[in-house]
Parts: sequence; structure tokens; C-alpha cells
Amino acid sequence: MVSEQTSRTLRLAELLGALSHALDITEGQPRGHCVRCCWIGIHIGRQIGLPDNDLSDLYYTLLLKDLGCSSNAARICELYLTDDLTFKHDFKTMSDSLPAALRFVLSHTGLKHGFAERVRAIVNILRNGGDIANEMIETRCQRGADIAKQMQFSESVVSGIYGLDEHWNGQGRPNGAKENEIPRFSQIALLAQIVDVFQMNVGPEAALVEVRGRSGTWFDPALVGAFEAVAQNRDFWASLSSEDLEAKVYGLEPAQDVRYVDDSQLDQIAHGFAQVIDSKSPFTAGHSERVTLFTDMIAEQLGYSARDRQLLKRAALLHDIGKLGVSNSVLDKPAKLDDDEWVQIRMHPVYSDEILSRIDAFKDLSPIARGHHERIDGRGYPDGLAGTRISMETRIVTTADIFDALTAERPYRAAMPLPKALGIMEGDIGTAIDPICFKALQSATEQIEADAAA
Repeated sequence: MVSEQTSRTLRLAELLGALSHALDITEGQPRGHCVRCCWIGIHIGRQIGLPDNDLSDLYYTLLLKDLGCSSNAARICELYLTDDLTFKHDFKTMSDSLPAALRFVLSHTGLKHGFAERVRAIVNILRNGGDIANEMIETRCQRGADIAKQMQFSESVVSGIYGLDEHWNGQGRPNGAKENEIPRFSQIALLAQIVDVFQMNVGPEAALVEVRGRSGTWFDPALVGAFEAVAQNRDFWASLSSEDLEAKVYGLEPAQDVRYVDDSQLDQIAHGFAQVIDSKSPFTAGHSERVTLFTDMIAEQLGYSARDRQLLKRAALLHDIGKLGVSNSVLDKPAKLDDDEWVQIRMHPVYSDEILSRIDAFKDLSPIARGHHERIDGRGYPDGLAGTRISMETRIVTTADIFDALTAERPYRAAMPLPKALGIMEGDIGTAIDPICFKALQSATEQIEADAAA
């Protein structure tokens, strides 16, 4: 079994900093975006004299500002007929003007679709653009705030995430709040976001020009002034582009409020990120939670200890975190995938491994996430592992994943009856599915049916 990792020395900042890379790829941003925003935002907070307890909550707001980012990905693909990752990346670099918005719509809508379909989509966006933006931002903000609340972060963090897209002049969303009605953490997070996007794409001077141009419209002029003061420090910019930025960001927490993660909070955060994962596509709503349940059922039948089952459940909750880096234009495609699209799909376990292996407490779990699409006959992906090279823990999650894929209700079909699903799986024993895991799953389902009939 995976070795036990204690969470007593796992800093909350390090955990969230690593997991924030999943949010970065969902937003189409270069990895480290949320960490860089944290560096920028905390310096602004210090410049305006925020006390340490406020800086601590600001810190987590900045790392988690994009918690709701996956919830509107499918809708973007549906409305704009485009790749959500590219759309989100380019949208953040768009200048704040109506002509720029029109150019963006024309250059990003339905480029791979037929002329008539593209025109219909553009006309719909131009006619209903305000309502569309309200819907998508409200969904994103509310979802992010709800997940942060479930993770038991403070109301200051929750409201900071919810208000991320409000503007100083009242023309933002979701509530059209203005000036000091906007949570201060939201104001700082949005400013930090714009600074990072433009400094990464064009350079530090361009970032300064951009935020100055939005002073009084998007941003509180006083916060812009604070950032201008921060930007005069060459060490600030040097650190922002340095390879050891993460270590520096982890050193930013106010010394008296360094937080460590216990097992309960680690599980809450894993559940929270499972919701981020499952919000990416309507086809996978609740998938991670169900795979976790089925994984635990199998592990219990196989005699795993309570502690080992807890670790396996974390692996199951996060096994698909790499799907956040795959466009919904691929994940939700109703037709057969082409070769390039299959390459993208086959990369998601690799992304999962890359994200989870950054966290000491998850290093023994990341190979399970990487290997959950491997097959005993060696025909799986991404590494073509076969036989004993696939651990029993990976086989358990694979079996649970396949079972959910067959039995979950989908928008295009009803849930498959249990006997039919098990019959299909039985045909894959020894090639895709481990016989011991299948027998344990079968026994668990029989026990549930017996209990229900009693």
C-alpha cells in the first residue's frame, strides 16, 4: 500500500500553491499564475498597510481566486464554439474597450465551424452579450465562493473570491458593486491578476501601462498608486520571474499565522478540488465523488485498513485533476475524436501526476492518478504499463473509474443497469480489469442489494 504521509508538517500554503497549478491550466494561464498573483497581491497589501491577520486571508484569496474557473468552461465552448483554454487566456489580455471586445468576439467565435453556424453564434453573442457575461461570471464566482466555504476558509476569503470580477466604477460583475462596496481582497486579487497576465505576455512596463489605464474604472486609484510604488523595486520583478518564486511566496505568510493541514482539512480540500474537477464538464458531474465511493467499497472488500482506505480515497478524489488542462471542446465532443484530440485526452493522467507529485503528502498517490487508464495487457495510457508494473491501488481506482463510466447517467443516455455494466466489465477481466478488483466490486454491489432488500 502507499506509505503513510503525515500532514502535521504540511503547510496549507504549500498544499494550495501546488494545487493552484490546476486552476492555472483551467484558465489557460502559464503555470504558477496564482502563485505569482499571490506575490504581487501580498506586496500591494503590505504597501497599503494591511495588518498581518488580513494579509493571511488575502494570501489564501489570491491562491484560490480561480476556484470557480472550471464551472463555465463547457458554456464557453457551447456559446463561442471554441476552445475554452485559449479563449480564457486571450480574453484576459484583451484591452478594456468596446472595439477590442468586438474584435475578440469575431476572432474567437466558431473559427472551425461552418459559416452559417459561426454567424448564428456571433449574432447571439452580440445580441445577448450582457446576459451571457452575467451568467458565466455569476456561475464562476458563486461556485468558487461555495467551494472555499466548504473548505472552511473565512468569510473574508469567500467574499474575496466571489467579488473577483467587480470593477471600481460599478460596471463589473456579478453584482455591479462599486468603489468600497467591493471587498478589498477582491480589488487586490483582480489588480494582481491583470498585472501578472500582462507582465507574462508583454512585459512589466506593459503591465504598468495597463493598470494605469484602468485606474478609476476597474481599479481603486489608491491601489494602483500602491502597485506603482511596489513596481519601483527591482527585486520585486526579479523575484517574480525567478525559479525559486514558490519558496519565496511560501515565506510570505505572516510568521504568527503559518497554518498546517490536519487530516480533516486535507480531506476537505481534496473534496473541494474534486468539485472543481467535476464542474469542468456536464458529462462528469459527480464523477470523482462516485469513483471515490466505489474505490472505498472495493478496498473494504479487500481488507484494506481504515488509514489505507483514507489515502486511497484521496487518490480517487483527485485522479482526474489533469482533465482541468484539457479543453471542453475535446472533453465534450459528441463525435469521434481525431488523432490530435486523443493526444490531449491521453495527457490528462500526466497532468494529474505533475500536479499531485508537487505535494509531499500526495507523492505516493500521484502514480495512481497517472496510471488509472493503464491496462493489464499493456494497451493503456500514458505509459503502456502492463501486468505487475500496475499497482493494486491503481487497479482498484481503474475498476471504480470504469464502473462509474458505465453506470452513471449521461446527458446522452440513461444510467446503465447494474447487471449489464458488470457483464461488460466481466468481458474485460484480465485485459483491462483486474480479476480480484472485479470480484471485490461484485461482492460489494451484491451486499448493497442485499441490504436494500432486507
